[in-house]
Amino acid sequence: MPPIDQWVAFEPLAGSPIAVAALLLAALYMRGTIWMWRHRRRWAIARTASFLTGCVLIFAVTTFGVNRLAEEFVSGLVFQQITLLTVVPPLLIAGSPGRLLLRSTPHTGLGRLVLRAAHAGLRSRFWRAALHPVVAIVAAILLYPALYLTDVISIIMRIPLGHDALLFIFLVLGVISAIPLWSSDPLPRVPSFAVRFVDIVVELQIHAVFGLILLRTGTPLFSAYANPTGDHDPILDQAIAGTLVWTYAELPLFVVLIVCLSRWRTREMRTSKQRQRVEDAELDTYNEYLASMAQGRLER
Repeated sequence: MPPIDQWVAFEPLAGSPIAVAALLLAALYMRGTIWMWRHRRRWAIARTASFLTGCVLIFAVTTFGVNRLAEEFVSGLVFQQITLLTVVPPLLIAGSPGRLLLRSTPHTGLGRLVLRAAHAGLRSRFWRAALHPVVAIVAAILLYPALYLTDVISIIMRIPLGHDALLFIFLVLGVISAIPLWSSDPLPRVPSFAVRFVDIVVELQIHAVFGLILLRTGTPLFSAYANPTGDHDPILDQAIAGTLVWTYAELPLFVVLIVCLSRWRTREMRTSKQRQRVEDAELDTYNEYLASMAQGRLER
């Protein structure tokens, strides 16, 4: 395996166009943030830091040495996939870019068109369907077992710009899958906590099975990586990729699971208190009615 300095070497000339998109996203977000602060409107620094951290990670995995080595090492590609699919999306979504867009975009000129497009998206049947929790499960199946175990990954990696297109798909599907779990922005569909829980558990199982297959298989699974140009062992490389799936990919999902259960418990406690207040009010009204009836009998 190459030394660590090759994996983290800054190689902008060999980078992906997605790195430029990450810089553009960061610039647009900062434009909205600065507008909010200049107009003395509250916008949390934590949200800004979360979104910018996500943009930095996108830029890093698409311009550092890992982007070049991912064409030789399946572990490098899996590292990129996990980062863009499960680590970056929660950071971007926690920044509430949708809410920032609605609050900082002017209501005149081009801003009016942007706001109309945003509101149309909230009412869109397409986005309502895309944000269905089942989509996250289907994406996990397509981007792990179906993509790798059928060796489609080798075909894509041999196509010119196939690697860049694959990274873009990872990022887009990761964001779509994570929005129902993390977003506090207005959404066309808001799934229940029970559905979110099932979604997370299923994704955890898919990752676990796929990681176990990579770890336990004693022959190369991917033709594009079976005959390395260097002297590294493709089986070891494959096992490292499986270890990444079992650790690096599972950790964000466990965090999501804990957050989901915590929010679910908080909502149930709030609902229980509201129901108790209603029942207490009804009981007090009924007791007052009985007291008035008793008082009327005494006066007779």
